[in-house]
Amino acid sequence: MSQKTIETVDEVTIRFAGDSGDGMQLTGTQFTNTTAILGNDLSTLPDYPAEIRAPAGTLFGVSGFQIHFGSKEIHTPGDHCDVLVAMNPAALKVNLAGLVDGGSIIVNTDGFSDRNLKLAGYAQNPLRDGSLDKFRMYEVDISKLTALSLQDLNISSKFVDRSKNFFALGMMYWMYGRPLETTIEWLKGKFKDKPDILEANIRVLKAGWNFSETTEIFSVRYEVGPANLAPGRYRNITGNQAVAWGFIAAAKKANMELFLGSYPITPASDILHELSLYKSYGVKTFQAEDEIAGVSSAIGASFGGALGITTTSGPGVALKTEAIGLAVMVELPLVICNVQRGGPSTGLPTKTEQADLLQALYGRNGEAPVPVIAAATPSDCFDAAFEASRIALKYMTPVMLLTDGYLANGSEPWLIPDFDKLPDISPTFVTNPEGYMPYSRDETTLARPWAVPGTPGLEHRIGGLEKQNITGNISYDPENHDLMIRLRAEKIQRISNDIPMATVEGSPSGDLLVVGWGGTYGAIKTAVIRQQKKGASVSHLHLRYLNPMPKNVGEILTKFKRILVPEINLGQLVKVLRSDFLVPATGFNKVRGLPFRSAELEREIEEILKGIK
Repeated sequence: MSQKTIETVDEVTIRFAGDSGDGMQLTGTQFTNTTAILGNDLSTLPDYPAEIRAPAGTLFGVSGFQIHFGSKEIHTPGDHCDVLVAMNPAALKVNLAGLVDGGSIIVNTDGFSDRNLKLAGYAQNPLRDGSLDKFRMYEVDISKLTALSLQDLNISSKFVDRSKNFFALGMMYWMYGRPLETTIEWLKGKFKDKPDILEANIRVLKAGWNFSETTEIFSVRYEVGPANLAPGRYRNITGNQAVAWGFIAAAKKANMELFLGSYPITPASDILHELSLYKSYGVKTFQAEDEIAGVSSAIGASFGGALGITTTSGPGVALKTEAIGLAVMVELPLVICNVQRGGPSTGLPTKTEQADLLQALYGRNGEAPVPVIAAATPSDCFDAAFEASRIALKYMTPVMLLTDGYLANGSEPWLIPDFDKLPDISPTFVTNPEGYMPYSRDETTLARPWAVPGTPGLEHRIGGLEKQNITGNISYDPENHDLMIRLRAEKIQRISNDIPMATVEGSPSGDLLVVGWGGTYGAIKTAVIRQQKKGASVSHLHLRYLNPMPKNVGEILTKFKRILVPEINLGQLVKVLRSDFLVPATGFNKVRGLPFRSAELEREIEEILKGIK
């Protein structure tokens, strides 16, 4: 056995990459869960191919999973990876540009056949032509070693080939001091009724570990200590899981049943899948035949006294638009969760984007304002979903909740909240018919009363025609229409009395304020902190409430010489800030289907500060 050296590092970024059938998402997820249990802070970026099953070995079929973990605070999945695990030439070619100079490449040499090299567009084998000389190369016959470890088992060659991802996982567990037990316990639960498959997977996992321990090609392994996280009970969570659990918590704190009416759409479908597991918690899920049926069923559930929600992505919001306008007019609580993806139209189904903000703010016919809330991190999706539900129930209005593909599929440690400390958000249902009027209003919130159908004496009209003030009867009166439009708009604006003031991370005044929203939080925070450590006069404002905004946003903006607004669109929030606050905000915009890199934001900050000075 060769002598191994142990080095301690503060942070590492690893990218697993292979064909869409190579199990890279499972490999990355298992590495993530084990890393979370060890107490590291982390952030992940699953990178799915858009095609359900692209031809094996092609660039279009490459699937990747990146994890950035460390013993310090981690806010992004990493600008570049330190280690690339490439199962075939296509995976190498697609991901090589994201590897740091001097980084490590672990390749499955069995995957570098002449056919696969041709499919990936290589004229010659990159493992032999010197093009990878600036990296540390580790060539391993992963496929062959996997087969050898299973040769005495009666298992198909197809299954053997599919098991090679666990050999790679075992290697990375060894290299970064991760225990095998977490994944072994997961395997025992998943394959408890399939002992041959269970044994095969455990064998391959251990074979990867043992190979790394005994081979002479690996002379160094790395140690990454636990992060200094706030005390409490943590679990690893994805954004879609957090949204689902936030809705469940909100329904429980409202003493209501939760109803999801949804049509499957990437990347929002996992919320439907997750909520369908919780029937025992009073959750009802309805997979509708289309987007319109999904939102309409949710409106019907709200009309019947439940917390109605619908989940989708940008194309689905377009189809739901008229029904959302109906919910605005009949003034019923509804939460529309838009997990944004690349557009327009079908666009980039598996990639992230922030291009639906203007759609959320203005994308309905007529004057139909809705509150808009955006989550900032995967774990923050829980709080954002809970808050969207609270506002919907208190103000009797549909609420748009914005997440995105990066937040939905990414994961991070989540400090599990104390359920008893979450606020009670129970609505008050009208039960007494004496003096009841469907469109009388609360003096503070302007919310109309909520009467459950079937309660004697509380009958009222519902539908898409304009309502008469107080009575709720159909009205075509011009003055009444003007009044109702203004009342509904004022109701939304009054929400600003019920949300926290915006807070600045850093000095409350200075040369530059970086304003963000949604999933850009981690990249902006990292870039700003680095610049602050260099002595730069730069601060960070991240907006959760986009309509209405906190009352002090305008005041904050006036205290800085320049305002930079990074967005994964062509400049949507920056338009709103310029229009509403008349400030000379500058956009930083890239629309690549990928999260921002903190380094590129840092360079932009430096350039702006040079201009100011």
